[in-house]
Amino acid sequence: MIKGKTRRNTYRAIYRLLDRVTPVPFDCGTICGAACCRTDDPDRMGLYLLPGEEKIHDRRDPWLTWQLQSTDEYDFPPSWHGHVCYVNCEGPEHCRRSLRPIQCRTFPLKPVLVPAGETPPFPIVYREAGCELALTWQDEELPYCCPLIESAARLDPAFLRATYTVWKHLIRDPLIRDLVERG
Repeated sequence: MIKGKTRRNTYRAIYRLLDRVTPVPFDCGTICGAACCRTDDPDRMGLYLLPGEEKIHDRRDPWLTWQLQSTDEYDFPPSWHGHVCYVNCEGPEHCRRSLRPIQCRTFPLKPVLVPAGETPPFPIVYREAGCELALTWQDEELPYCCPLIESAARLDPAFLRATYTVWKHLIRDPLIRDLVERG
């Protein structure tokens, strides 16, 4: 398993912070049928846990299915060696919201690093002055349409600040920073 520098207690604190916020002041799944949580299509939605994030999960908990995937077989940063955890949710009706992975909690945003003074070729949704970290819309190809991304929805300011704070802390871990730099 790939080992990052982010500790179990740090992940717990991050989860608690993100428990308090949501992208919009209502369940956005009501406008898209929880498309990002559906597992009933052949592409079966899932995501990778960040290095060390698996420490706060119980692999026997039935709401997630687990796979270990080799960093050599997928497009991970060169600094990543070993295996990473790929998880699939068993669907929104089984979701343990308090245990949702970070990349689920911060969707539809993704962190990017943009040198100060540089204008990126994509829209910045949130950034603090003088910091290279910025948040932009998730741009990976998805097997569904996210209404928040498509409409460039106005996201809750508390969600933006919390998400930014989380990623600002996480990129202190060299492995996570490498992942964010890779885009």
